[in-house]
Amino acid sequence: MTKYVLAAWLCMVPLLSIAQSNADADALLVVLEQFKHVQGRFSQRQFGQDRVLLAESIGEFRVLRPSYFSWEVLSPDEQLIIVDSEFIWHYDRDLETVTRRPVAGDAQIAPLKILGGDAEKLQEKFSIAREGEDAFVLTPLSDGVGFKQLTLHIDQASLGGMEIQDNLDQFVEIKFSDVDVDVDLSSSDFTFTPSPDADLFYYDQ
Repeated sequence: MTKYVLAAWLCMVPLLSIAQSNADADALLVVLEQFKHVQGRFSQRQFGQDRVLLAESIGEFRVLRPSYFSWEVLSPDEQLIIVDSEFIWHYDRDLETVTRRPVAGDAQIAPLKILGGDAEKLQEKFSIAREGEDAFVLTPLSDGVGFKQLTLHIDQASLGGMEIQDNLDQFVEIKFSDVDVDVDLSSSDFTFTPSPDADLFYYDQ
């Protein structure tokens, strides 16, 4: 009799794991609903495989869920990434270059789109596990996403930061500050018009 009980329990373990995963995903989506429109500042540090600090930067960000995102690096160089419903724009002010790629099928922007991403797509592309009260770990379900794992920290109903492990086993640590969830944003705030002096590189296929 015992072996049948054990067998039944082993059969249930995957189902219990799936149920927990779904519950954690639902919890994350509930949390993200607080951040339909948000802006703030960020500090970012990039580490090598041996945890040696490689680079640091600071800047500002904006999110208008589910399709709009702005990430502006102010120091040490100046770069702007804007995501709208169609394109991903990357403007390097120092080099005066503008790159445009279609949103559909792009993977490398995934870490930045977690906050502004569509809820259904997050569930489709990631395994989501909750760690404690203030952290969610997202692991891609397929290759080519651009990172191995992302941990999103929610600090007392506010954005705390992110930790990203990329496919080269380097780490990016992002901390958010001055987060404003009451800011009034619209799609027009994410309109981008390239400078007439910039070199343009459009990859629309």
